[in-house]
Amino acid sequence: MQKGLLAAAVAAGLLITWVDSLPTWDNTGITASVLFIGAGIIGLFVRRRPWLFGLAVGLWIPLRGIALRHDARFLLALLFPLAGVYAGWGVGKLARRRSATS
Repeated sequence: MQKGLLAAAVAAGLLITWVDSLPTWDNTGITASVLFIGAGIIGLFVRRRPWLFGLAVGLWIPLRGIALRHDARFLLALLFPLAGVYAGWGVGKLARRRSATS
């Protein structure tokens, strides 16, 4: 299941990056929110290494920004998917623990 989840995380990240790269798209707040929420949903199902899934979702925007604009500040975009995946991972871990004790 984790390999499929990783593939879904990469696909989600690439889709978000594609939308963000459209010439008519200019809404950083929505992009950051979708990175956080999307990674959070994936984080609900992650068992180990949530950082890997956060990178799988969020690495594509910084890579594109650094490649096209040579600006390392794009790495700050990684904060949103990493925070989201850890939030989802924590909630998922609590839910699994509660269901195991019930």
